[in-house]
Order: sequence, then structure tokens, then C-alpha cells
Amino acid sequence: MTAPLLMLVAWTIEAAFGWPDWLYRHIRHPVVWLGALIRQLEKTLNRPSFGHTTRYAAGAVVSLAVVMITTILAYLFTHALPNSWPGFAIEVLAASSLIASRSLHAHVAAVAPPLSQNDITSARAAVSHIVGRDPRKLDDAGVARASLESLAENTSDGIVAPVFWGSIFGLPGIAAYKAVNTLDSMIGHRDGRYAAFGGFAARLDDAMNFIPARLTGAFFATGALSRRALTMMFRDARNHRSPNAGWPEAALAGALDVRLSGPRQYGADVTAEPWLNGDARDPSAADIRRGLALYRRAMGIFATILTMIVIIGMIT
Repeated sequence: MTAPLLMLVAWTIEAAFGWPDWLYRHIRHPVVWLGALIRQLEKTLNRPSFGHTTRYAAGAVVSLAVVMITTILAYLFTHALPNSWPGFAIEVLAASSLIASRSLHAHVAAVAPPLSQNDITSARAAVSHIVGRDPRKLDDAGVARASLESLAENTSDGIVAPVFWGSIFGLPGIAAYKAVNTLDSMIGHRDGRYAAFGGFAARLDDAMNFIPARLTGAFFATGALSRRALTMMFRDARNHRSPNAGWPEAALAGALDVRLSGPRQYGADVTAEPWLNGDARDPSAADIRRGLALYRRAMGIFATILTMIVIIGMIT
């Protein structure tokens, strides 16, 4: 079976069923397993007594080791399966666990109802599941912005990128990407503890998301049939603190005609981030729903392209 077919079927299953709660209660989730490994290695090797260069090197070794272990295990798992439909089905289920389209939609959608009912406490609690900043400092517009920014960035990180790499390299490709992305989310921060140790992981994540982030922006712009989305993407994406996240965020901001990013607070620190589509209005709960509708159209476009690749592969 081809890698694109594997990812198309895996994504279809994930979109329909997600990762069942009963399964999570029994065996957790592959990303949780990865996180436990990364956490233990970080505790052991990220020592404050080490200098910056030593900590960077230690983090690089840890990052490469985690990616290699994950990729090799996925490769061995794939090749241990029988070359049959049951073997393909098992591989599909494994790959589906590493895509997050259903859970992303559910988490973002959960923010809109309390926000539209002026229940800011519940809205902040809902958005806390999908953002890293302190939601207690967010007003209504801040909660809506955080939701849409998370939708844009995680569409790239949680769907487009894993499906992209899985479509090229199969289960080892999607597993390697999830290892890199998990490393970045856990240690790829700029604060004192992780600035050196997680520096290599952050750069590796930047490299693997370079193409998927720009594809995601293009999918949003195409799904909205919006020239402004393309304009904002090419004008404002480079101003974002991330070399990749700005592309889908700016495209989404332009498509919805709202402003995203801007100053934000992480712990006690306030960062003066530039606005994306800064001359537009602040988003609201209604814009979260509009953003989710666009998300579904954009992912429909991506799924159609993937289906065409599969069909072309079958007839050539």
C-alpha cells in the first residue's frame, strides 16, 4: 500500500472517531509516551551547572536520540506487519493516532458557546486547553484571538504537517514528525530553563514545518476564496515571532478580516508581538465559528488533493 493511501485512510478514521476516551484511559496516547521519555531525559541532562554550549549540545543529542528511536520503532513496527489488508489496517490505526483534526475542532468549538454568553470564566477555562499563555489575563477579544491563533497554528502542526510527512515516508515519517513537534512543545521554549537545551529542537521543528505551514496558509486562503488572506499572509507572516506560525495565522486573519497576534502574556512576561492584519477589528465568538467553518473547507481541499494523489498513483 502507498504512503498517501495510508495517510488518507488514517486521517479519515481519525476525523470520524478521534482517539477514544476509553482507549486513552487504558493505554494513554503515543504522544504521552513520547512526552514521558523526553521529560526523563531532560531532567537528567538539562543541568543548570552546565554552560550554554554544553546544554545546547546535550539538548541536540536528546532531540536526535528521541527522533531516531521513534522513527526506528515505527519502521520496525511497519515491517513486522503482514503484507495484507489486516496489516494495513493495523498500520492505519497507528498512523491515525498521530493526527489531531477531530480533537482540534472540538477544543476550539468549546470556546465559542461560553464566550457568546458572556461567560468569560468558562471561556477562559475552555481556551486554556489549547494555548500556553495565562488565560486569566484575557478579555473576550483575547480569548477569541487565542482560539483562532491556536486553530491556525495547530491546523499546520496537528494535521497538515503530520499528513504531509506521512504521505512521503509512511508511518516512520509521521512518527518522526510527531517526535520533533513534541520535543518543540516541551523543550523548545525561549525561557531560561530551555533556551539552550531546547534550541536545537526548536530549529528542527522550524525546518520540518517550513513547507506545511505555508501549505496551510494557502489552504485557508483557497477555502475562503480570499485575496486579502493571501495579501496578509505574504505581508505579515514574516513579522510573527515564529518563522512558520505566522503563515496560517495571517491567512486566517485576512480571510476572517480580524486582527490576530499582538501583545501577549506568558507568565509574568509580556511580549510586544506585532499584529497580523492589524488594521482590522478584534474577533468575537461568531468569528470562532466562522474560523471553524473555514477550517473544515480548508481541510476538505487538502483531503481532495491527497485523494487525487492516491488515485493518480493507482492508475499509473
